[in-house]
Amino acid sequence: MTIRKIQVLQAAHYDLLLLADPDEHLVDGYVKRGLCFEALSNGVIVGVLVLLPTRPKTLEIVNIAVSETSQGQGIGKTLIQFALAHAKNHHYQTVEIGTGSTSFGQLYLYQKCGFRMTSIDRDFFLRHYEEEIIENKLVLKDMVRLSIDV
Repeated sequence: MTIRKIQVLQAAHYDLLLLADPDEHLVDGYVKRGLCFEALSNGVIVGVLVLLPTRPKTLEIVNIAVSETSQGQGIGKTLIQFALAHAKNHHYQTVEIGTGSTSFGQLYLYQKCGFRMTSIDRDFFLRHYEEEIIENKLVLKDMVRLSIDV
């Protein structure tokens, strides 16, 4: 697998970005300000990662997604490790990530990679998304924020 910076966002990238964040308007906003990377396996895009500097010495993973057919193969973990190495190499001290309180698989992965919960943004998804999001048969309301020092 190869991870490289995205030069031009393609439809395949957007399909993956929208897996992780269903609001195209929000995605458009942060991909323009962020650093976008793609994971390729045999020349096929299997994952995306968007990093955004948020505060001095802090880098946030604002979007990470792996194609549904490639999930469970360690690609998400590899993308996270890439993000942590990128942060360290560019002198960031902290990497943050936020996910839905009903995103059980993602919460497990992030904690397995060393992230610790730092806060809960109550009703985040109710305030920022027009359409209700159902995940794991639950209405998604809250964002769980996690971070790790690099």
